[in-house]
Amino acid sequence: MTQANAWWIACGVLIAIELASGTFYLLMLALGCAAGALAAYLGLGGAMQIATAAVLGGAAVLIGRKLRKTRGPSMPAEANADVHIDIGQTVQVESWDAAGSALVKYRGAQWQARLQAGSAQTPQPASPGRYVIRAVEGNCLVLEHA
Repeated sequence: MTQANAWWIACGVLIAIELASGTFYLLMLALGCAAGALAAYLGLGGAMQIATAAVLGGAAVLIGRKLRKTRGPSMPAEANADVHIDIGQTVQVESWDAAGSALVKYRGAQWQARLQAGSAQTPQPASPGRYVIRAVEGNCLVLEHA
């Protein structure tokens, strides 16, 4: 087996582990292994192949980490419109009970609903009307006045 083949096998193993674990960093290290394979094809020695793989893989990891930090924290799944198609939709609230919750009909079913924490109307429930779904917590819709 040639050195280039060993690099490609290592690259494939890292990609397989990355697919099983879901970490992005192993994919970047696999990119480094691919660079090591290309260095082997160019006829560079073993030390240069390792250095090439380490520098490119390490740089890719650092760049990926820096880009991830600049994006900021992701939204929790219950408030992410990419996860829940209901977020951003409107519902009609007929009445609020004394506890500050309501039953609303949405998509052909009855849902529990409550006002979003921090809303100006949180201490005393608002009047009936149109509300926007801001999050879904289990079977409870978190609403904000439209």
